Amino acid sequence: MRIVVIGGTGLIGSKLVARLGEQGHEAVAASPNTGVNTLTGEGLAEVLAGAQVVVDVSNSPSFEAAAVLEFFETSTRNLLAAEAAAGVGHHVALSVVGTELLAESGYFRAKIAQEKLIENSSIPYSIVHATQFFEFAHSMADAATDGGTVRMAPVFFQPVAGDDVARTVGRVAVGTPLNGRVEVAGPERFRMDGFFLDALAGWGDPREVVTDPHARYFGAELDEATLVPQSKDALLGEIRYGDWQSRPATGK
Repeated sequence: MRIVVIGGTGLIGSKLVARLGEQGHEAVAASPNTGVNTLTGEGLAEVLAGAQVVVDVSNSPSFEAAAVLEFFETSTRNLLAAEAAAGVGHHVALSVVGTELLAESGYFRAKIAQEKLIENSSIPYSIVHATQFFEFAHSMADAATDGGTVRMAPVFFQPVAGDDVARTVGRVAVGTPLNGRVEVAGPERFRMDGFFLDALAGWGDPREVVTDPHARYFGAELDEATLVPQSKDALLGEIRYGDWQSRPATGK
């Protein structure tokens, strides 16, 4: 099966391309680095020729509200139009658990717009909602830093390893289109403030973690269950954070 991965040179995309290739599929990494630009349409017709499935794991280079909305709307419209012309039979997109609950955030308004475009297109689709990646824990702490403190809300938090996300997206990509969503999360549930208290201690990071019910995530305040799966049928990854964190750096 020829599967084109948009954003195929990034964190999840590179893992997905490798995994699909090991399974015998023709997995093609498509990104500006490989001459494919979904914002301009450059290279789309060529890379999608003969593709049965397209997986979009790309992300906006800017998280500013107007820029991120422009990215997801323009790139998704261009991609869906090119897929329709090429006869692609399955569009898979990676999104975020709780997206529909975070409309206060400009980033998540853009993700909502992306998902609506996919749902309203003529192409059978599957949307994978993932929780926050282990790989982004450091950047999340940095984004929540105020002076020498890291302000985190005491909400439920169920992060997941990038390898588990790639595994789930790969299974969805080679399966029958869901014409709906599936959620994937890590196997452990924490409180966000507690998770980062332990994580910073494990990193040897001197910053103090402060519990703040009003701490924001991508500009939005969080309810207790915003960041964890909304469905009892959510898929759970296999890798625990402690095991992932203890791996050699090359294995993460």
